[in-house]
Amino acid sequence: MAIILSLETSTTICSIALHQNGVLIGEKSLDVPGAHSEKLMGMIATLLDECQITIGQINAVAVSEGPGSYTGLRIGVSVAKGLAFAGDIPLISVRTMKALSYGAKSLINNKETGLIVAMLDARRMEVYREVFDQDLNSVRKLDSEVIDEESYSDLLDKGKVYFVGDALEKVSKVIHQANAVFLDIKISAEYVGVLAFEKFQKGEFADLAYFVPNYLKEFKALQSKKNPLLI
Repeated sequence: MAIILSLETSTTICSIALHQNGVLIGEKSLDVPGAHSEKLMGMIATLLDECQITIGQINAVAVSEGPGSYTGLRIGVSVAKGLAFAGDIPLISVRTMKALSYGAKSLINNKETGLIVAMLDARRMEVYREVFDQDLNSVRKLDSEVIDEESYSDLLDKGKVYFVGDALEKVSKVIHQANAVFLDIKISAEYVGVLAFEKFQKGEFADLAYFVPNYLKEFKALQSKKNPLLI
């Protein structure tokens, strides 16, 4: 039996889930400012209590590895590594875009075919994206991209393309092809946990000492324009 605690903090949503042998037994999600830093540990304690699971019964901790919010990923990975180290249990990293695509696949009719484009919002018209087939194989590697009217036209001309992620509001304003389908689904630790169980069975664990989030881009702090002498 494998009980896995999963954390998803790559966006503004703070999401956690418990799975037993790949089956969801409990989850919590919160989308409020500061949730990652202020609420995550309390959410974990509450979920464990509600599911009548002790921290000592957890067999692995899974975390969404990115890309996404620098702060969110840093907090999620730090908490996951801390729990794994304290409990002497494996750490499992799950690609954020693959988790998003798993969620999309759960909404697509089995008779439908088409590619899945997982997207997370970056700056202005830029997105982080990865393209998957319906077996969740990556067919266009993870990268950042500026979206315009011609984006993915080579894919859309061949058939349906399912878009999923928190960048859809701006993307749907510029991509208007008939084969574009925009799925209203949010990233969730529920999807992370299912994929984590597959890796658990294969013994595919992250190196606890060296694992870091995939920020995709180097974090750049914005310099304040205020005169420090006037503060």
